[in-house]
Amino acid sequence: MDKKRLVLLGILLVLLIALVIIFFRSGGEERIEKPPATPPPEPGSVPTELPETKKVLLFFLSENDTLLHPEEREIFAGSSIVHQAKQTIEELINGSQSGYVSPFPPETKVRELFVTEQGIAYVDFSREILEKHPAGSSAEISTIFSIVNSLTYNFKSINRVFILIEGGEKETLGGHINLSRAFRPQYDIIAK
Repeated sequence: MDKKRLVLLGILLVLLIALVIIFFRSGGEERIEKPPATPPPEPGSVPTELPETKKVLLFFLSENDTLLHPEEREIFAGSSIVHQAKQTIEELINGSQSGYVSPFPPETKVRELFVTEQGIAYVDFSREILEKHPAGSSAEISTIFSIVNSLTYNFKSINRVFILIEGGEKETLGGHINLSRAFRPQYDIIAK
């Protein structure tokens, strides 16, 4: 039996060597073709269409009263509602172009924004909104409803807004207004 095993092992070894040789020799012939390079467009043939825009109303504070004052801005349209809503908040953070007061510290960033099927927008801000926020309950109210009203007024599929900071829930911005719930808009604090 030992002789039979040696013969069988020898045959298997020869077959294995043959298969290895065939495998490595046949693989060298296969070539992957690169797609032909597209030539650069000729001058004058580049489309000059600008991206479509959408007008939105942002709500800012005024030094003269406690109301939110509307200011029109343009954002890029055609993208998802989440992208448009994020642009809206970023424009709000950029501040007023008409002399109104921004409710945000200028270093504030929008980390993320998403909208549920129930119409709740979750807006996640960087920690600067918390660390550098002006003191007082009226400043907190103005900041919160500047965000909420700007989103719900411009996007009908958003009916409430939940504010997050650094990816998590915080109790308040400055110790006055509870942030553990989603806010509905308050259009009665908008200046006519």
